[in-house]
Amino acid sequence: MSYSKKLSLFLIFDLVIVWISIYSSYYFRFDERIPSFYLQQCLTLCLVSTVVFTASMFYFKLYNRIWQYASIGEMISITKATIWSCVISFILTCLITNRIVPLHVFVRTFETTLLLLGGFRFAWRIYADSYRKIVPTQLKALIIGAGGGGSTVAKKLKGNKDSKVYPVAFIDDNALKHRQEVFGLPVLGNRDKIVEVVAKHGIDEIIIAMPSVSKREISKIIEICKTTSASLKIIPRIDDLITGKLTYNEIRNVEVEDLLGRDPVKLDLGGIAGFITGKTVLVTGAGGSIGSELCRQIARFDPLTLLLLGHGENSIYSIEMELSRRFPTLKLETVIADVQDERRIDEVFRMYRPEVVFHAAAHKHVPLMERNPSEAIKNNVFGTKNVADSADRYGAGKFVMISTDKAVNPTSVMGATKRIAEMYVQSMNSSSTTKFVAVRFGNVLGSRGSVIPRFKEQIAMGGPVTVTDPKMIRYFMTIPEAAQLVLQAGMFAEGGEIFILDMGKPVLIVDLAKDLIRLSGFESDVDIDIVFTGIRPGEKLYEELLMEEEGLATTQHKRIFIGKPINLSRASLELAIKQLEKLVDEDPTIIRDGLKHLVPTFQNEHVS
Repeated sequence: MSYSKKLSLFLIFDLVIVWISIYSSYYFRFDERIPSFYLQQCLTLCLVSTVVFTASMFYFKLYNRIWQYASIGEMISITKATIWSCVISFILTCLITNRIVPLHVFVRTFETTLLLLGGFRFAWRIYADSYRKIVPTQLKALIIGAGGGGSTVAKKLKGNKDSKVYPVAFIDDNALKHRQEVFGLPVLGNRDKIVEVVAKHGIDEIIIAMPSVSKREISKIIEICKTTSASLKIIPRIDDLITGKLTYNEIRNVEVEDLLGRDPVKLDLGGIAGFITGKTVLVTGAGGSIGSELCRQIARFDPLTLLLLGHGENSIYSIEMELSRRFPTLKLETVIADVQDERRIDEVFRMYRPEVVFHAAAHKHVPLMERNPSEAIKNNVFGTKNVADSADRYGAGKFVMISTDKAVNPTSVMGATKRIAEMYVQSMNSSSTTKFVAVRFGNVLGSRGSVIPRFKEQIAMGGPVTVTDPKMIRYFMTIPEAAQLVLQAGMFAEGGEIFILDMGKPVLIVDLAKDLIRLSGFESDVDIDIVFTGIRPGEKLYEELLMEEEGLATTQHKRIFIGKPINLSRASLELAIKQLEKLVDEDPTIIRDGLKHLVPTFQNEHVS
């Protein structure tokens, strides 16, 4: 039916309600015998109300609403429209007829009109809710959480006839809600009933709708849900809802990040702002996974200028466009440069004089660097030295290098080069006014070339998913989590420290693969095979975050620790690095021997 036809029907129906309300009020006021004068007044009131009610209903936009989704807001609008219409109509009628309309008539007309107008509209809503049943093509959904988030999801799904999913029940840990109904759906018990309910009701999809619950609790619920055959969805966390980043409507797939159960990082916002706000900040490797996230986090603290330095023009262009859109008042400078180019890096520092430097540029792929050890040295060692020397030369206040757990007792060329970079940065602190520190952490979920995107690609292709060894263990954290903790560590920097981030519990890579297969709607070793390929050159079964001689001290932040500074001679290191420079064009075996000389703990056992 067209809008104009619907409008005409609604308008006629509403006016009939108004006339009936007025006439019935006079009828019962005068015990079924309306005196002739009041009968004329009744007709006058009907005519006046026709005009006034019509204008009022349009003014409060009651004909622009979809009553199938009516709620408290619509009821308030009906009440306002009825009050104003009755008051104005009765005043005008008193003036026209020169006699007061009986108070009983006024009150009864208001009550009857409000009851019938609201009742008619909400009856339509109740009818739509009650008679729209699940159809065979729709998936049955179980909603975890019968609070505000869950009820909103249920309302949206029940009200959308085109939805592929229809809710059939709730699960909630609050015992007071058990055996109750929310939007006509039963609350069938607590989380211990999830498996039973899924099996009994043939649930196809579980929606976790608990935005205010901690990630740790969400992780526990996901572990239970994983034992069922239902696919898993989740609504956004409360902080995403508050900031407007996401809405209740954006039900998403459960990701590996949800399985880790890591709560959001709590930052000392004032302290971070103290060393970033109003400063010129340089981020090297700004187009990379960590570098770009650092830029996003830094931009929140209103730096004077944010310098985006990177070797790849496409990635730098991409982060520049994103930041320009999200932070329109932020002053950005994009610099295409290679950290290996000493003269170019010196030129950048001389031109912009950055006060804070985050050095994230690095070659990080272990197998690739095993095959190209000279490139790992050029970028990770010489590149770091170039940036650190320029920071010292031009008086930067703080220099924060992004390191890796692979630098501890390294078994790979990449790890050994990052350890040398750490050593050089630490050695700078004794002879420089710049505060040099390194921040060391493990694997980052979703970073380029990391295991998660590779697993997802393999699953999308139908498998197999390749895992190097069933015993391989890794620490993981999210990209925003890592970037935020790097900023926090930078605030603590006094010079010479290596900050170690709390990576939580280590994860078996094979379990990670199984979880990803399950979350993709498949069953491991049934739909998607897992194949073990053997440890690659330079890889470890497990990673370490701390060397024996470093010790460990706490900081003001419970998830950041300090490895105590080790006294290193800058002059000796510079000499050793010059000797290493002479080896970069030599045979890989000779290069590894040179790395071993600088990093005695380097054990390159898996070279093929």
